[in-house]
Amino acid sequence: MIKNLSAIDWIAIILMIVGGLNWGLVGLLNFDLVATIFGVMSTISRIIYVLVGLSAIYMLFTSSNLARK
Repeated sequence: MIKNLSAIDWIAIILMIVGGLNWGLVGLLNFDLVATIFGVMSTISRIIYVLVGLSAIYMLFTSSNLARK
C-alpha cells in the first residue's frame, strides 16, 4: 500500500499530521506551534493553516481510494 501513494497523498498525510499535532498542542497546552514558529496569523502561518485544511478536504474525498490500494 505505501508504495502506491502519490506525492500529493504523502504531502496531504504529512500536513494532516502537522495539523493534528498542532491542534493537540493547542487543546492540551494552549500552545500554537505554527504561530510560535512563523508568527501569529502571519502570511506563512495562514498559508500553512489553509494547506492543512485543503489536505483535510483532499483526504476526506480520497481516503476510501487510499484504503483500497
